[in-house]
Amino acid sequence: MRIVYTFSLLLVLLAPCALSAQVFKIYDNFSELEERIAQAKSNTLLVINFWATFCKPCINELSYFNELHQRYASADFEVLLVSLDFKSQLEKKFLPFLRSTPLQPEVILLSDQNSDEWIPRVKPDWNGAIPVTLLIRGAERDYHEGEFENFKELEDFIQKFFERIGEPSPVYQGN
Repeated sequence: MRIVYTFSLLLVLLAPCALSAQVFKIYDNFSELEERIAQAKSNTLLVINFWATFCKPCINELSYFNELHQRYASADFEVLLVSLDFKSQLEKKFLPFLRSTPLQPEVILLSDQNSDEWIPRVKPDWNGAIPVTLLIRGAERDYHEGEFENFKELEDFIQKFFERIGEPSPVYQGN
């Protein structure tokens, strides 16, 4: 009986937090992110944005990735938001940010601090500055370093990627 009471009390106390919290995953090493990327079908576009709560330009552009997800998310179009926040700041910074800023795409906290090892696996000449956006579709990749100034700039980046690989783009082609 005591166990049932304790469980009920915990459920009542924690339920509001669970309802308002953003779902996210923690990857302790980069190979877990590589496995997640490998799960995508070869005809799926992965839009992967590397960001952090301590990066103002990153925060400025997150709404564009929310909009991108709203407009285009499908089995062939996925948006992943990969936070480079420190795992030690999870309770103090990361979770409060997620509570105050609802993010619709999949959110991953990459806590692998061995960045000298994994950054070249993203792009050999990337210096580690964020924000960075990576497009992956099968064997094709493209990379954008720096903040997108607006949603259209993000859409144009994706449009040009599809033009380069000779495939029809799923993003809006404005008139």
